[in-house]
Amino acid sequence: MSRAANYEIHIKEDIPKQWLESFDTIHIKTTTTHSIVQIYLPDQAALHGLMARVRDLGLTLMSVQALQEEL
Repeated sequence: MSRAANYEIHIKEDIPKQWLESFDTIHIKTTTTHSIVQIYLPDQAALHGLMARVRDLGLTLMSVQALQEEL
């Protein structure tokens, strides 16, 4: 059974603005080297869908980590 979780995802490039519009619970921080996405996802299927979008946009995935604390 898949459980909901908060995730922190590091992506090498800047995140396209239209990407933000389709998520209710997303926070993005931009550093000098990459973007950090913090997002609540209801299950593993949603995580896989998000990873497919990262791939389809041609973005470089650096890391994905499940977080324990609330966003």
